[in-house]
Amino acid sequence: MELLKKLCETPGISGYESLVRTVVKEELEGLCDKVETDCLGSVIAFKKAVTNDQETKKKKIMLAAHMDQIGFLVKSIDSKGYIRFARVGGFDPKTLVAQRVIVHGKKDLVGVIGSKPIHVLEEAEKKKAPDFKDFYIDVGLAKKEVEDLIQPGDFITFDRDFIRMNDKMVTSLALDNRVGVYVIIEALRRVKNNQVDIYAVATSQEEVGLRGATTSSYAIEPDIGIALDVTIAMDTPGIKEEEKGCELGKGTAIAVMNSSMIAHRGLCNFLKELAEKNKINYQMDIMERGGTDAGSIQKARCGVITGGISIPSRYIHSVVEMCHIDDIEATIQLLVCFLENIHRADFLK
Repeated sequence: MELLKKLCETPGISGYESLVRTVVKEELEGLCDKVETDCLGSVIAFKKAVTNDQETKKKKIMLAAHMDQIGFLVKSIDSKGYIRFARVGGFDPKTLVAQRVIVHGKKDLVGVIGSKPIHVLEEAEKKKAPDFKDFYIDVGLAKKEVEDLIQPGDFITFDRDFIRMNDKMVTSLALDNRVGVYVIIEALRRVKNNQVDIYAVATSQEEVGLRGATTSSYAIEPDIGIALDVTIAMDTPGIKEEEKGCELGKGTAIAVMNSSMIAHRGLCNFLKELAEKNKINYQMDIMERGGTDAGSIQKARCGVITGGISIPSRYIHSVVEMCHIDDIEATIQLLVCFLENIHRADFLK
């Protein structure tokens, strides 16, 4: 879990992934034959097939997990030194109330997200849902001091640590999707007999439109694409029984559909058969809202056989995202089995 902790606590919002990209590259360079960065900032690592057959063209498998996290950009600084900010990625305004943040300027400054105190709210204001425009960031400095250290365009992340809650659960900001990156790295560490060429991609700018997956899949031209991401755990209070899908602790999640992709049926069934054969706990994941990098991979050039393997998570797009350690391990195991057996798949013949 130390690597997962490091990945989650290294800042890197969409378009500003340089710090987390460095961590990812350092891990992949010891596991792959070549590691490069493309123009959009995605890390593309290549691990060649383990085979003596040099004549047969090997299938190209693309694994994609986005390394960017949601966050903010400094928009302006008012006359009192308070910072107005723009969203990068999707937020529920309720999650912003009274949070601590880090503004990454010339040096990192701790700030708090403030809003009008409840003690002076009008009755109508008390009943109104929070609006993003009502928030500001207070770093406790006057305007001149703030401007000496911070400028519009500097990025902002939440200030929250990775915590192992007990022997089964972890919680952190940025588990979406540093846990997917972690799964790919750990799978590459374990895989021994891959008869396919593997392209492992830590994609950039997923949270603002699947951008890194679009450019990297176009360059790689994979035969098969697998997106590694989190999926919503529907096992919390307030979810109707008939609406429930994936749950924490029930295993990895094989993607059937999300808002950006309908998985290839042969690939989906192959993953299910692998899980059953190897006694890996799994769930089938149908998510009507929310997409993954798979949506861009599937549409690359003239089309790619595409699917997804996901880690169920509670409280996605908040500072307390939560995953079950057994689900993370099951996802790693299924990905290793897939990489070592995909060359035998009937649907490829």
